[in-house]
Amino acid sequence: MTTPTTAELGHRRKQPNLVEIGGFRGRLISADHADYDIERAVWNGAVDRRPRLIAQCIGTADVVAAVRFARDHDLEIAIRGGGHNVAGTAVCDDGIVIDLSAMRAVQVDPAHRRAWVQGGALWGDVDHETQVHGLVTTGGIVSHTGVAGLTLGGGVGWLMRKHGLTVDNLLAANVVTANGELLRASEDEHPDLFWALRGGGGNFGVVTSFEFRLHCVGPTVLAGPILWDASDAREVLRFYRDFVRDSPDELGTVARFGTAPPLPVIPADLHWRPVMMVGTCYAGPIEDGERALGPLRACRSPLLDLVGPTPYVGFQSAIDSTVVHGWNYYWKSTHLPELSDDLIEVIAAHAFTCESPRSYVAMFHLKGAVSRVAEGETAFGNRQASHAITLDAVWRPGEDFGARDTAWARGFFAALGRFRQGVYVNFLGGDEDPSRVREAYGDCVYDRLVDVKTRYDPDNVFHHNQNIRPRLSHA
Repeated sequence: MTTPTTAELGHRRKQPNLVEIGGFRGRLISADHADYDIERAVWNGAVDRRPRLIAQCIGTADVVAAVRFARDHDLEIAIRGGGHNVAGTAVCDDGIVIDLSAMRAVQVDPAHRRAWVQGGALWGDVDHETQVHGLVTTGGIVSHTGVAGLTLGGGVGWLMRKHGLTVDNLLAANVVTANGELLRASEDEHPDLFWALRGGGGNFGVVTSFEFRLHCVGPTVLAGPILWDASDAREVLRFYRDFVRDSPDELGTVARFGTAPPLPVIPADLHWRPVMMVGTCYAGPIEDGERALGPLRACRSPLLDLVGPTPYVGFQSAIDSTVVHGWNYYWKSTHLPELSDDLIEVIAAHAFTCESPRSYVAMFHLKGAVSRVAEGETAFGNRQASHAITLDAVWRPGEDFGARDTAWARGFFAALGRFRQGVYVNFLGGDEDPSRVREAYGDCVYDRLVDVKTRYDPDNVFHHNQNIRPRLSHA
Protein backbone atom coordinates (compact mmCIF):
# COMPACT_ATOMS: atom_id res chain seq x y z
CA MET A 1 0.00 0.00 0.00
CA THR A 2 1.42 3.38 -1.01
CA THR A 3 1.53 6.09 1.65
CA PRO A 4 -0.05 9.37 0.44
CA THR A 5 2.31 12.30 0.07
CA THR A 6 1.83 15.53 2.03
CA ALA A 7 0.65 17.24 -1.14
CA GLU A 8 -1.93 14.51 -1.76
CA LEU A 9 -3.22 14.76 1.80
CA GLY A 10 -3.51 18.52 1.44
CA HIS A 11 -5.43 18.06 -1.81
CA ARG A 12 -7.85 15.67 -0.13
CA ARG A 13 -8.54 18.09 2.69
CA LYS A 14 -9.53 20.73 0.16
CA GLN A 15 -11.98 18.52 -1.70
CA PRO A 16 -15.62 19.69 -1.70
CA ASN A 17 -17.76 18.29 1.09
CA LEU A 18 -19.77 15.38 -0.33
CA VAL A 19 -22.37 15.20 2.50
CA GLU A 20 -25.79 16.32 1.37
CA ILE A 21 -28.83 17.47 3.34
CA GLY A 22 -31.99 17.78 1.31
CA GLY A 23 -33.19 21.38 1.04
CA PHE A 24 -30.03 22.78 2.69
CA ARG A 25 -28.39 25.81 1.01
CA GLY A 26 -25.72 26.71 3.54
CA ARG A 27 -22.22 25.29 3.93
CA LEU A 28 -21.58 21.74 5.15
CA ILE A 29 -18.24 21.04 6.82
CA SER A 30 -17.01 17.60 7.81
CA ALA A 31 -13.65 16.47 9.22
CA ASP A 32 -11.94 16.37 5.82
CA HIS A 33 -12.77 20.01 5.08
CA ALA A 34 -9.93 22.54 5.08
CA ASP A 35 -11.85 24.79 7.50
CA TYR A 36 -12.95 22.07 9.90
CA ASP A 37 -10.62 22.95 12.78
CA ILE A 38 -11.41 26.65 12.46
CA GLU A 39 -15.17 26.16 12.34
CA ARG A 40 -15.39 23.67 15.23
CA ALA A 41 -13.56 26.04 17.58
CA VAL A 42 -15.58 27.99 20.13
CA TRP A 43 -14.77 30.92 22.41
CA ASN A 44 -13.43 28.71 25.21
CA GLY A 45 -10.18 27.24 23.92
CA ALA A 46 -10.29 24.56 26.63
CA VAL A 47 -13.16 22.93 24.70
CA ASP A 48 -11.93 20.53 22.01
CA ARG A 49 -14.74 18.53 20.44
CA ARG A 50 -14.98 16.92 17.02
CA PRO A 51 -18.43 16.90 15.45
CA ARG A 52 -19.16 14.65 12.50
CA LEU A 53 -20.72 17.54 10.60
CA ILE A 54 -21.08 21.32 10.93
CA ALA A 55 -24.15 22.68 9.15
CA GLN A 56 -23.67 26.42 8.65
CA CYS A 57 -27.18 27.68 8.03
CA ILE A 58 -28.05 30.78 6.01
CA GLY A 59 -31.75 30.84 6.88
CA THR A 60 -34.56 29.25 8.83
CA ALA A 61 -35.22 26.66 6.11
CA ASP A 62 -31.66 25.41 6.55
CA VAL A 63 -32.22 25.00 10.28
CA VAL A 64 -35.39 22.99 9.65
CA ALA A 65 -33.54 20.79 7.15
CA ALA A 66 -30.61 20.25 9.53
CA VAL A 67 -32.83 19.28 12.48
CA ARG A 68 -34.78 16.83 10.34
CA PHE A 69 -31.56 15.36 8.92
CA ALA A 70 -30.16 14.88 12.41
CA ARG A 71 -33.32 13.16 13.60
CA ASP A 72 -33.46 10.91 10.55
CA HIS A 73 -29.84 9.85 11.07
CA ASP A 74 -29.97 9.67 14.87
CA LEU A 75 -27.23 12.28 15.28
CA GLU A 76 -26.41 14.22 18.43
CA ILE A 77 -27.29 17.91 18.00
CA ALA A 78 -25.43 20.96 19.30
CA ILE A 79 -26.66 24.47 18.54
CA ARG A 80 -24.22 27.27 17.87
CA GLY A 81 -25.25 30.91 18.00
CA GLY A 82 -22.27 32.99 19.10
CA GLY A 83 -20.33 29.99 20.48
CA HIS A 84 -19.49 32.03 23.59
CA ASN A 85 -20.83 29.80 26.36
CA VAL A 86 -18.05 28.82 28.78
CA ALA A 87 -19.24 25.20 28.95
CA GLY A 88 -18.74 24.84 25.20
CA THR A 89 -22.23 23.47 24.60
CA ALA A 90 -22.21 24.86 21.04
CA VAL A 91 -20.17 21.89 19.80
CA CYS A 92 -20.46 18.14 20.33
CA ASP A 93 -18.45 15.02 19.56
CA ASP A 94 -19.53 12.83 16.63
CA GLY A 95 -22.78 14.69 16.01
CA ILE A 96 -24.03 17.66 14.03
CA VAL A 97 -23.47 21.29 14.96
CA ILE A 98 -26.36 23.42 13.72
CA ASP A 99 -24.39 26.62 13.23
CA LEU A 100 -26.30 29.92 12.97
CA SER A 101 -23.19 32.14 12.87
CA ALA A 102 -23.95 33.28 9.31
CA MET A 103 -27.44 34.46 10.36
CA ARG A 104 -26.62 37.85 11.89
CA ALA A 105 -29.16 40.27 10.42
CA VAL A 106 -30.70 42.95 12.63
CA GLN A 107 -33.75 44.99 11.61
CA VAL A 108 -34.92 47.99 13.65
CA ASP A 109 -38.31 49.73 13.74
CA PRO A 110 -37.51 52.96 15.58
CA ALA A 111 -41.09 54.24 15.54
CA HIS A 112 -42.35 51.25 17.51
CA ARG A 113 -39.05 50.62 19.32
CA ARG A 114 -38.69 47.07 18.12
CA ALA A 115 -35.77 45.03 16.78
CA TRP A 116 -35.76 41.69 14.95
CA VAL A 117 -32.51 39.79 15.39
CA GLN A 118 -31.38 36.54 13.79
CA GLY A 119 -30.16 33.71 15.99
CA GLY A 120 -26.49 33.94 15.03
CA ALA A 121 -26.10 37.65 15.75
CA LEU A 122 -23.67 39.04 18.31
CA TRP A 123 -24.48 41.87 20.70
CA GLY A 124 -22.16 44.14 18.76
CA ASP A 125 -24.40 43.63 15.72
CA VAL A 126 -27.48 44.64 17.70
CA ASP A 127 -25.91 47.70 19.32
CA HIS A 128 -24.50 48.85 15.98
CA GLU A 129 -27.96 48.96 14.42
CA THR A 130 -30.07 50.14 17.36
CA GLN A 131 -27.74 52.94 18.45
CA VAL A 132 -28.18 54.68 15.11
CA HIS A 133 -31.61 55.53 16.55
CA GLY A 134 -30.46 56.07 20.16
CA LEU A 135 -32.15 52.80 21.15
CA VAL A 136 -30.99 49.70 23.04
CA THR A 137 -32.13 46.58 24.76
CA THR A 138 -30.31 44.94 27.64
CA GLY A 139 -27.35 42.98 26.29
CA GLY A 140 -24.22 41.59 27.86
CA ILE A 141 -20.96 43.37 28.70
CA VAL A 142 -18.87 41.95 25.83
CA SER A 143 -19.77 42.75 22.22
CA HIS A 144 -18.77 39.36 20.81
CA THR A 145 -21.22 37.49 23.08
CA GLY A 146 -23.98 35.74 21.12
CA VAL A 147 -27.50 37.13 21.32
CA ALA A 148 -29.17 33.71 21.42
CA GLY A 149 -27.25 32.15 24.28
CA LEU A 150 -27.31 35.22 26.47
CA THR A 151 -31.02 35.82 25.87
CA LEU A 152 -32.21 32.26 26.41
CA GLY A 153 -30.37 32.05 29.74
CA GLY A 154 -31.78 35.36 30.99
CA GLY A 155 -29.57 38.21 29.87
CA VAL A 156 -27.53 39.97 32.56
CA GLY A 157 -26.05 43.31 31.43
CA TRP A 158 -25.44 46.96 32.22
CA LEU A 159 -29.04 48.07 31.66
CA MET A 160 -30.87 45.34 33.56
CA ARG A 161 -31.59 47.36 36.71
CA LYS A 162 -33.38 50.02 34.66
CA HIS A 163 -34.86 48.06 31.77
CA GLY A 164 -34.89 44.47 33.00
CA LEU A 165 -33.05 41.41 31.82
CA THR A 166 -32.87 40.61 28.12
CA VAL A 167 -35.70 38.08 28.56
CA ASP A 168 -37.85 40.80 30.11
CA ASN A 169 -37.57 42.61 26.77
CA LEU A 170 -38.23 39.59 24.57
CA LEU A 171 -41.55 39.90 22.72
CA ALA A 172 -41.47 36.86 20.46
CA ALA A 173 -39.20 34.17 19.03
CA ASN A 174 -39.25 31.88 16.02
CA VAL A 175 -38.28 28.36 17.08
CA VAL A 176 -37.51 25.14 15.21
CA THR A 177 -38.63 22.34 17.50
CA ALA A 178 -37.27 18.81 17.89
CA ASN A 179 -39.57 17.45 15.17
CA GLY A 180 -38.43 20.09 12.68
CA GLU A 181 -41.54 22.25 13.03
CA LEU A 182 -41.26 26.05 12.91
CA LEU A 183 -43.26 27.80 15.65
CA ARG A 184 -43.68 31.40 16.72
CA ALA A 185 -43.66 31.78 20.49
CA SER A 186 -45.11 34.86 22.18
CA GLU A 187 -47.60 35.79 24.88
CA ASP A 188 -50.39 34.85 22.43
CA GLU A 189 -48.83 31.95 20.52
CA HIS A 190 -47.51 28.90 22.35
CA PRO A 191 -47.28 30.93 25.56
CA ASP A 192 -45.90 27.97 27.53
CA LEU A 193 -42.96 27.71 25.16
CA PHE A 194 -42.48 31.48 25.25
CA TRP A 195 -42.38 31.36 29.05
CA ALA A 196 -39.74 28.61 28.99
CA LEU A 197 -37.55 30.37 26.42
CA ARG A 198 -37.19 33.32 28.79
CA GLY A 199 -34.50 31.75 30.94
CA GLY A 200 -34.67 28.03 30.17
CA GLY A 201 -31.68 28.01 27.84
CA GLY A 202 -31.40 26.04 24.61
CA ASN A 203 -33.51 23.13 25.86
CA PHE A 204 -36.59 23.67 23.72
CA GLY A 205 -35.47 24.18 20.14
CA VAL A 206 -33.34 26.26 17.80
CA VAL A 207 -34.32 29.93 17.97
CA THR A 208 -33.79 31.39 14.51
CA SER A 209 -34.91 34.95 15.35
CA PHE A 210 -35.90 37.16 18.27
CA GLU A 211 -38.13 40.22 18.57
CA PHE A 212 -37.03 42.68 21.26
CA ARG A 213 -38.46 45.77 22.91
CA LEU A 214 -36.08 48.75 22.70
CA HIS A 215 -35.48 51.70 25.01
CA CYS A 216 -34.04 55.19 24.63
CA VAL A 217 -30.43 55.10 25.87
CA GLY A 218 -27.39 56.71 24.26
CA PRO A 219 -25.74 57.17 21.91
CA THR A 220 -23.66 58.80 24.71
CA VAL A 221 -23.80 57.52 28.28
CA LEU A 222 -21.89 58.24 31.47
CA ALA A 223 -19.78 55.13 31.93
CA GLY A 224 -16.37 53.79 32.81
CA PRO A 225 -14.38 52.00 35.52
CA ILE A 226 -12.94 53.21 38.82
CA LEU A 227 -9.83 51.41 40.11
CA TRP A 228 -8.49 50.97 43.65
CA ASP A 229 -5.47 49.07 44.91
CA ALA A 230 -6.24 45.52 46.03
CA SER A 231 -5.28 46.44 49.60
CA ASP A 232 -8.32 48.73 49.72
CA ALA A 233 -10.77 46.03 48.63
CA ARG A 234 -12.34 45.37 52.03
CA GLU A 235 -13.05 49.01 52.75
CA VAL A 236 -14.22 49.75 49.22
CA LEU A 237 -16.54 46.73 49.30
CA ARG A 238 -18.11 47.91 52.55
CA PHE A 239 -18.70 51.33 51.02
CA TYR A 240 -19.94 49.74 47.78
CA ARG A 241 -22.47 47.63 49.71
CA ASP A 242 -24.06 50.71 51.24
CA PHE A 243 -23.73 52.73 48.04
CA VAL A 244 -25.56 50.28 45.76
CA ARG A 245 -28.29 49.57 48.30
CA ASP A 246 -29.85 52.95 47.53
CA SER A 247 -28.46 53.61 44.05
CA PRO A 248 -30.94 54.55 41.31
CA ASP A 249 -32.07 51.88 38.88
CA GLU A 250 -30.33 53.76 36.07
CA LEU A 251 -26.95 52.83 37.55
CA GLY A 252 -25.48 49.47 36.57
CA THR A 253 -22.26 48.34 38.24
CA VAL A 254 -19.95 45.35 38.01
CA ALA A 255 -17.17 44.90 40.57
CA ARG A 256 -14.06 43.16 39.22
CA PHE A 257 -11.14 41.77 41.22
CA GLY A 258 -7.87 40.89 39.51
CA THR A 259 -5.01 42.62 37.78
CA ALA A 260 -5.51 45.80 35.79
CA PRO A 261 -5.60 44.72 32.14
CA PRO A 262 -3.17 46.36 29.69
CA LEU A 263 -5.84 48.44 27.95
CA PRO A 264 -4.78 51.65 26.17
CA VAL A 265 -6.90 53.78 28.53
CA ILE A 266 -5.07 52.43 31.61
CA PRO A 267 -1.63 53.95 32.34
CA ALA A 268 1.25 51.52 31.80
CA ASP A 269 2.40 51.73 35.42
CA LEU A 270 -0.92 50.16 36.49
CA HIS A 271 -0.85 47.27 34.01
CA TRP A 272 -1.03 43.90 35.80
CA ARG A 273 -1.26 45.54 39.22
CA PRO A 274 -3.80 43.80 41.53
CA VAL A 275 -6.82 46.09 41.73
CA MET A 276 -10.48 46.21 42.59
CA MET A 277 -12.35 47.81 39.73
CA VAL A 278 -15.98 48.93 39.63
CA GLY A 279 -17.34 49.32 36.13
CA THR A 280 -20.26 51.72 35.84
CA CYS A 281 -22.90 52.64 33.28
CA TYR A 282 -25.66 55.17 33.88
CA ALA A 283 -28.76 54.74 31.71
CA GLY A 284 -30.04 58.28 32.07
CA PRO A 285 -29.06 61.95 31.73
CA ILE A 286 -25.32 62.58 32.11
CA GLU A 287 -25.77 65.19 34.83
CA ASP A 288 -27.92 62.84 36.92
CA GLY A 289 -25.27 60.16 36.56
CA GLU A 290 -22.56 62.57 37.74
CA ARG A 291 -24.52 63.20 40.93
CA ALA A 292 -25.32 59.54 41.48
CA LEU A 293 -21.70 58.41 41.05
CA GLY A 294 -20.11 61.24 43.02
CA PRO A 295 -19.84 59.39 46.37
CA LEU A 296 -18.34 56.24 44.81
CA ARG A 297 -15.78 58.25 42.87
CA ALA A 298 -14.69 59.95 46.09
CA CYS A 299 -14.24 56.71 48.05
CA ARG A 300 -10.68 56.13 49.36
CA SER A 301 -8.72 57.99 46.68
CA PRO A 302 -8.97 55.72 43.62
CA LEU A 303 -5.86 54.87 41.61
CA LEU A 304 -7.74 55.79 38.44
CA ASP A 305 -11.17 57.18 37.54
CA LEU A 306 -12.18 56.71 33.91
CA VAL A 307 -15.86 57.58 34.32
CA GLY A 308 -17.04 60.06 31.71
CA PRO A 309 -19.38 60.60 28.77
CA THR A 310 -18.67 57.85 26.25
CA PRO A 311 -20.39 56.26 23.25
CA TYR A 312 -22.49 53.34 24.44
CA VAL A 313 -21.29 51.18 21.53
CA GLY A 314 -17.67 51.80 22.46
CA PHE A 315 -18.29 51.06 26.11
CA GLN A 316 -19.98 47.76 25.24
CA SER A 317 -16.82 46.60 23.49
CA ALA A 318 -14.29 48.13 25.89
CA ILE A 319 -13.24 44.87 27.56
CA ASP A 320 -13.48 42.60 24.49
CA SER A 321 -9.70 42.22 24.37
CA THR A 322 -9.60 40.84 27.93
CA VAL A 323 -11.77 37.81 27.07
CA VAL A 324 -10.23 36.67 23.81
CA HIS A 325 -11.51 33.84 21.60
CA GLY A 326 -9.32 30.76 22.00
CA TRP A 327 -8.02 31.43 25.50
CA ASN A 328 -8.81 28.79 28.14
CA TYR A 329 -11.61 29.52 30.62
CA TYR A 330 -12.95 27.76 33.71
CA TRP A 331 -15.79 29.31 35.72
CA LYS A 332 -17.54 28.74 39.01
CA SER A 333 -20.47 30.95 39.90
CA THR A 334 -23.30 31.62 42.31
CA HIS A 335 -25.84 34.26 43.27
CA LEU A 336 -25.21 36.10 46.53
CA PRO A 337 -27.24 38.09 49.07
CA GLU A 338 -26.40 41.62 50.15
CA LEU A 339 -22.73 41.90 51.13
CA SER A 340 -22.37 41.22 54.84
CA ASP A 341 -19.05 41.85 56.55
CA ASP A 342 -18.44 38.08 56.67
CA LEU A 343 -19.12 37.70 52.95
CA ILE A 344 -16.86 40.66 52.16
CA GLU A 345 -14.08 38.98 54.13
CA VAL A 346 -14.42 35.77 52.09
CA ILE A 347 -14.30 37.68 48.81
CA ALA A 348 -11.34 39.83 49.82
CA ALA A 349 -9.42 36.83 51.19
CA HIS A 350 -9.74 34.75 48.00
CA ALA A 351 -10.14 37.14 45.07
CA PHE A 352 -6.46 37.96 44.61
CA THR A 353 -4.94 34.53 45.31
CA CYS A 354 -5.13 33.20 41.75
CA GLU A 355 -1.86 32.80 39.83
CA SER A 356 -2.70 33.66 36.23
CA PRO A 357 -2.61 37.44 35.69
CA ARG A 358 -5.67 37.00 33.43
CA SER A 359 -7.90 35.29 36.01
CA TYR A 360 -10.43 37.49 37.73
CA VAL A 361 -13.66 37.70 39.71
CA ALA A 362 -16.71 39.59 38.40
CA MET A 363 -19.66 40.51 40.61
CA PHE A 364 -22.82 41.92 39.00
CA HIS A 365 -25.22 44.05 41.05
CA LEU A 366 -28.78 42.88 40.37
CA LYS A 367 -31.98 44.19 42.05
CA GLY A 368 -33.86 47.12 40.47
CA ALA A 369 -36.07 45.99 37.58
CA VAL A 370 -34.66 42.45 37.84
CA SER A 371 -36.24 41.86 41.23
CA ARG A 372 -39.52 43.64 40.44
CA VAL A 373 -40.58 40.88 38.06
CA ALA A 374 -42.41 38.22 40.05
CA GLU A 375 -40.64 34.91 40.61
CA GLY A 376 -41.98 32.48 38.03
CA GLU A 377 -43.33 35.12 35.64
CA THR A 378 -40.49 34.05 33.34
CA ALA A 379 -38.25 31.00 33.59
CA PHE A 380 -35.34 33.08 34.94
CA GLY A 381 -34.94 32.16 38.61
CA ASN A 382 -33.54 33.69 41.81
CA ARG A 383 -34.66 37.22 41.00
CA GLN A 384 -34.37 38.40 44.61
CA ALA A 385 -30.62 37.82 44.85
CA SER A 386 -28.48 40.95 45.21
CA HIS A 387 -25.44 39.88 43.20
CA ALA A 388 -24.23 37.30 40.69
CA ILE A 389 -20.56 36.43 41.13
CA THR A 390 -18.40 34.46 38.73
CA LEU A 391 -14.92 33.19 39.53
CA ASP A 392 -13.08 33.06 36.23
CA ALA A 393 -9.85 31.14 35.78
CA VAL A 394 -8.24 32.32 32.53
CA TRP A 395 -5.01 31.22 30.88
CA ARG A 396 -3.65 31.35 27.36
CA PRO A 397 -2.77 28.25 25.34
CA GLY A 398 0.68 27.03 26.38
CA GLU A 399 0.53 28.61 29.84
CA ASP A 400 0.63 26.28 32.86
CA PHE A 401 -1.83 28.13 35.11
CA GLY A 402 -4.78 25.88 34.27
CA ALA A 403 -4.66 23.31 37.07
CA ARG A 404 -3.76 25.82 39.77
CA ASP A 405 -6.32 28.44 38.85
CA THR A 406 -9.03 25.84 38.32
CA ALA A 407 -8.30 24.74 41.89
CA TRP A 408 -8.43 28.40 42.96
CA ALA A 409 -11.91 28.84 41.46
CA ARG A 410 -13.17 25.65 43.08
CA GLY A 411 -11.72 26.55 46.47
CA PHE A 412 -13.15 30.06 46.34
CA PHE A 413 -16.54 28.64 45.37
CA ALA A 414 -16.43 26.24 48.32
CA ALA A 415 -15.65 29.14 50.66
CA LEU A 416 -18.81 30.92 49.44
CA GLY A 417 -20.94 27.89 50.30
CA ARG A 418 -23.08 29.30 53.12
CA PHE A 419 -23.80 32.48 51.16
CA ARG A 420 -25.01 30.82 47.95
CA GLN A 421 -28.49 31.74 46.64
CA GLY A 422 -28.90 29.93 43.34
CA VAL A 423 -26.96 30.60 40.15
CA TYR A 424 -27.28 32.24 36.73
CA VAL A 425 -27.55 29.37 34.27
CA ASN A 426 -25.34 31.10 31.67
CA PHE A 427 -22.47 31.12 34.17
CA LEU A 428 -22.51 27.36 34.75
CA GLY A 429 -19.42 25.53 33.49
CA GLY A 430 -19.02 22.18 31.79
CA ASP A 431 -18.31 20.06 34.87
CA GLU A 432 -21.19 21.08 37.11
CA ASP A 433 -23.22 18.65 39.17
CA PRO A 434 -26.62 18.28 37.41
CA SER A 435 -28.34 19.49 40.57
CA ARG A 436 -27.02 22.98 39.85
CA VAL A 437 -29.41 23.29 36.92
CA ARG A 438 -32.32 22.96 39.35
CA GLU A 439 -30.50 25.43 41.60
CA ALA A 440 -30.56 27.96 38.75
CA TYR A 441 -34.35 27.99 38.76
CA GLY A 442 -35.71 26.82 42.08
CA ASP A 443 -38.05 23.85 42.42
CA CYS A 444 -41.30 25.40 41.18
CA VAL A 445 -39.83 26.96 38.05
CA TYR A 446 -37.73 23.88 37.32
CA ASP A 447 -40.70 21.53 37.55
CA ARG A 448 -42.68 23.74 35.18
CA LEU A 449 -39.73 23.74 32.76
CA VAL A 450 -39.78 19.94 32.84
CA ASP A 451 -43.44 20.06 31.80
CA VAL A 452 -42.65 22.29 28.81
CA LYS A 453 -39.62 20.19 27.89
CA THR A 454 -41.73 17.04 27.96
CA ARG A 455 -44.27 18.63 25.65
CA TYR A 456 -41.88 20.08 23.04
CA ASP A 457 -38.84 17.78 23.29
CA PRO A 458 -39.93 14.50 24.91
CA ASP A 459 -36.90 12.62 23.56
CA ASN A 460 -34.43 15.20 24.90
CA VAL A 461 -33.04 15.84 21.43
CA PHE A 462 -31.67 19.19 22.63
CA HIS A 463 -29.51 18.09 25.55
CA HIS A 464 -26.14 19.67 24.75
CA ASN A 465 -26.87 22.48 27.21
CA GLN A 466 -27.47 22.89 30.92
CA ASN A 467 -30.02 20.18 30.51
CA ILE A 468 -33.58 20.05 31.73
CA ARG A 469 -34.60 16.43 31.29
CA PRO A 470 -38.11 15.56 30.15
CA ARG A 471 -40.05 12.96 32.05
CA LEU A 472 -39.38 9.35 31.04
CA SER A 473 -36.43 10.36 28.83
CA HIS A 474 -33.56 7.92 28.34
CA ALA A 475 -31.36 10.35 26.34
